Amino acid sequence: MAEYETITLAIENQIATITLNRPERLNACPPQMADEIIHALSNLGDARVLVLRGEGRAFCSGADLAGRGERAVGGGEGAYLSLTQHYNPMIVKLLRLDMPIVTAVQGPAAGVGCSLALTGDFVIAGKSGYFLQAFVNIGLVPDGGSTWMLPHLIGKARATQMMMLGEKVMGEQAADWGLVYKCVEDEALAGEVAALAARLASGPTLAYATMRKTILTALEHGLADTLQAEAEGQRIAGNSADAVEGGMAFLQKRKAEFKGR
Repeated sequence: MAEYETITLAIENQIATITLNRPERLNACPPQMADEIIHALSNLGDARVLVLRGEGRAFCSGADLAGRGERAVGGGEGAYLSLTQHYNPMIVKLLRLDMPIVTAVQGPAAGVGCSLALTGDFVIAGKSGYFLQAFVNIGLVPDGGSTWMLPHLIGKARATQMMMLGEKVMGEQAADWGLVYKCVEDEALAGEVAALAARLASGPTLAYATMRKTILTALEHGLADTLQAEAEGQRIAGNSADAVEGGMAFLQKRKAEFKGR
């Protein structure tokens, strides 16, 4: 398995865990981290679910253009290049991953860290967790896909509130808004994530992957395209070994044993 400088990758019981591993910087994400995440996503082996988490007391405090010690150069031009060459490809890779993602958020999920967290199908926040779009406070604009994700998740009014006022949305409020799957006590976060990841790892992985693709189609396109994507997805899922097993289990009145194929 590859060695990384800014993240760790572990695979156990068909659960892959990518941990953002710069706790001294609240897991701020330099371009190198984005590149390492992209690499890790292509090396998940037999994993059937991905967990994203941060080491220490934060999920991710945002982008870090000086992550390797060099100064960020070029002002807006440097940010443009970092986004188009590093951060945006990372977000797209996660959104198009062929397995479900569970995100564990403690402490800040800010800036591109907020976008990274929200690529999860199930975002579980501890009560200390919060989501922040603070770009306005330094005269910048949200990035990392936030201006697409947030209106789809919580509507225009609340998305505008987050982006233009630059205020924290704490875990409980995020759950109330529908921004995240649920909010739990901090000490319960790891257990909740582990239990959900284990459940997903034993499910019909191909069907999950197809659901992810169809949901994305629905968010990006209209009804006709979504209906077509559903039909194509049902054809793929219907030809899977898991669909055969699911049908047999239903007829035999037993719990299905999915193999992810």
